[in-house]
Amino acid sequence: MKEQIPGRGVGRPDKGLGRATAPVLAGLTLALVAAVGSPPVEAAVFRLTDPNQEVVGRAFYVKSRKEDTLLDIGRQNNMGYDDMRLANQKVDVWVPKAGADVLVPESFVLPDAPHQGIVLNLAEKRLYFYPSSGREVHTFAISIGRDGLNTPKGRFKVTAKVKDPTWTPTAQHHADRAKEGREPLPAVVPAGPDNPLGQYALRTSAPSILIHGTNKPWGLGMEVSRGCIRMYPEGVEKLFPMVSVNEPITIVDQSYKFGWRGNDLYLEVHRDPEEPAASLHEVVPGRLAQSPEVNLDWEAVRRAVEENTGLPQWVGGRQSAANRLYLDMIF
Repeated sequence: MKEQIPGRGVGRPDKGLGRATAPVLAGLTLALVAAVGSPPVEAAVFRLTDPNQEVVGRAFYVKSRKEDTLLDIGRQNNMGYDDMRLANQKVDVWVPKAGADVLVPESFVLPDAPHQGIVLNLAEKRLYFYPSSGREVHTFAISIGRDGLNTPKGRFKVTAKVKDPTWTPTAQHHADRAKEGREPLPAVVPAGPDNPLGQYALRTSAPSILIHGTNKPWGLGMEVSRGCIRMYPEGVEKLFPMVSVNEPITIVDQSYKFGWRGNDLYLEVHRDPEEPAASLHEVVPGRLAQSPEVNLDWEAVRRAVEENTGLPQWVGGRQSAANRLYLDMIF
């Protein structure tokens, strides 16, 4: 039996690179691979060698083909619109040159949130799923609520799992369609290719907020929904069986993420380019800025904030015990 869902929500530097390279990325794989030709990636999965691990993955390049857009390459690699646009600021989104080197930013500072269940970071439009084993993390590109219909922050949980959901448009959906002069929606949209919820939906304890698929996957990685979280069809199909009812959900909005990879500190920036950047002292938390054990490169921090690539960039490291002793002796 198909359930009806009334929806508000369709709506470390690599040692070969060296620190002189700008930006210094958290593990940049320089190998060039074919852009398309295989099925889209369902999720990026990273093994966690340490429960406190903070940086995962390695960015890599692909060669674009004449018929590719950055959105095509993004979907092939579980990336959304903003992921690809920020990482490739000198590449035309719609007409990259044939044979162009396109960076796939598959490297992440994990959000500052419990490594448990579902974690969403609104600023980067990405969902992280931590299975109960604690040994890995799965990541998925998502779309979120647009301005005025924002996806809420906070702690929630999965309340139901629905395969082949139907969709009941709200009065606001009907009003919007009429205002736009578009064909009226039916009272209930059945499961199938015309259903904007896709084939899978997760109800949440956040009022009217679902995590669901979509029948229009090329809008992934944007602020376009009425508050719900949209996923690629192949992504939600992967996530759906892994999630349980009562699975915890943590939704944060972290534009500046700091994380350690060994003794190297990285900063990943996802700020709104239309808004002024925060001051560096607002960007760097006191636990890092004031720690005698952390050697911050403030120029690298400034560069990471300014460039806003959505990729982890090296911004400092741990003070060695020998250096701390030497400074103590001087002062």
